[in-house]
Amino acid sequence: MPKKNEERIKDLVRRPESQNLDFKLHVNNPMKLAKTLTAFANTEGGTLVIGVSDNKNLVGIDPEEEVFIVEKSAKDYCSPPVTVDYEILEHDISKDLKIKNEIMILLVHVAKSENLHYLIDDNGDMSLYKRIYDRTLPANKR
Repeated sequence: MPKKNEERIKDLVRRPESQNLDFKLHVNNPMKLAKTLTAFANTEGGTLVIGVSDNKNLVGIDPEEEVFIVEKSAKDYCSPPVTVDYEILEHDISKDLKIKNEIMILLVHVAKSENLHYLIDDNGDMSLYKRIYDRTLPANKR
């Protein structure tokens, strides 16, 4: 269920992308998303904020669609699969108090894992990713 928490949203968008925070407008490529999921799991863990542009504009998303892609990514492109938790935040973008215009932001939380997680590409090759500062970088290939 969506939660209203304007202060939390404001706090998130004030923060820069970092080793444990990444912003995505939306996710549509499960394999590309798997790089970020495995990198978070292999490093310190982290939170992916979906529905916010890189320049911090809140654009919102359809949470069901985005969760579907995240689940597909975590299960089909990560070995072993990455476990994620979700949080949906609701943000009121209307300036007129008589009209409610709300958008949804999806937070995908990835915990640091005890195991290494690999990205499986379309050829079946496995690559290890780490999160270094605000970048997802390959660590080695297997």
